[in-house]
Amino acid sequence: MALVDHGAAVIGLDICEPRLQAIRAGRVDLPDGELTRLSRVVDSPHLALHSDPSVLKSADAVIICVPTPVDDHLAPDLTGLRAACASVVAQARPGQTLILTSTTYVGTTRDLLVRPLEDAGLTVGSDIFVAFSPERIDPGSHGHASTDVPRVLGGVTPRCVEQALEVLAGTAGSLHVVGSPEVAELTKLHENTFRAVNLALVNELADIAGALGLDVREVIDAASTKPYGFMRFMPGPGVGGHCIPCDPHYLLWQLRAMRVSAPLISQAMEGIARRPRRVVERAREVLADKGKSLKGARVLIVGVTYKGGVEDLRESPALEIIRMLLDEGAHVSFADERVTELRLSDGTAVPRLVREEPGGPTIDLALMHTRHPGVDHSWLAEQELVLDATYSLFEVPHRQSV
Repeated sequence: MALVDHGAAVIGLDICEPRLQAIRAGRVDLPDGELTRLSRVVDSPHLALHSDPSVLKSADAVIICVPTPVDDHLAPDLTGLRAACASVVAQARPGQTLILTSTTYVGTTRDLLVRPLEDAGLTVGSDIFVAFSPERIDPGSHGHASTDVPRVLGGVTPRCVEQALEVLAGTAGSLHVVGSPEVAELTKLHENTFRAVNLALVNELADIAGALGLDVREVIDAASTKPYGFMRFMPGPGVGGHCIPCDPHYLLWQLRAMRVSAPLISQAMEGIARRPRRVVERAREVLADKGKSLKGARVLIVGVTYKGGVEDLRESPALEIIRMLLDEGAHVSFADERVTELRLSDGTAVPRLVREEPGGPTIDLALMHTRHPGVDHSWLAEQELVLDATYSLFEVPHRQSV
């Protein structure tokens, strides 16, 4: 959308035709204002959506932005990225600028673009131009528009930098040039690893505060008054989305192959992985205090997306929490204004509770997992047991925290 608004003619390529249909119909996870913008762009003559990779040949610049998840063993899943880069290389022609934006291991740009292009007889820096410039977006947030956030850019050669700067000029508030694609790749990994380590720390702090009988939010509010040397992070039920639970594993995977240790990062990611289990343990404790067992308990998960304000379920801690609750014999349902259907990875369907008015089905425990902005949760005050994993449910005085 930024490229179209900046005067470019844009081709949107995706091998998934249903995804293209969803974009045409505006069925995508964007804030309301951005959906209006998308409708205008889709209806303009400056955007064409295609599923045939041969259209790449007609492009002066190609921006590669495919998902880079991890598999069940927390190893990088490069399937989509390798396929996308191979398609771009197969259709490459002299004069093009190729920009990789997917978060990945250090050296990917050279491994998947530069070397294959040179094997095909194209000289990077004179025949064709290659750079890495990672995405910086804050899904669900209205405070950080992508076009306002500075963007990091690392080109293979100075000429590559010049060409990439021209392509991306209208997509960011400014462009910060670094000396190589590798610096840009590690910059992105550092950004999200920084967040992962701090989230693991604040979740641990929540456990410490709970053991001491203190309100962790009050502690964080007090620490946040310091104008230097402190950055506010809040505890929660775990860490989800397509970045923080995945990106540090790309770095750890690469370091293991190099026999380089990163104990702090490793410990942080282990802490993040354990957090959903801690939520289930607290659910058992809260029920036990009332003389109830988790087995057979009716548990409602309130909010199941990985963060508030989005429809995205990728790596949401709710999915793991629900699976563990079901394995413990609990009867689980969910309530989420942004999700109409929920299935676990094994195909298990989780029933959705629709509350037309206060009251409704009896539940033994309501577990607040995700708060969407503008949603009224005061009805939870009617519930006998409420476990607040968001540390924000002030309208329910009798809530308990993870």
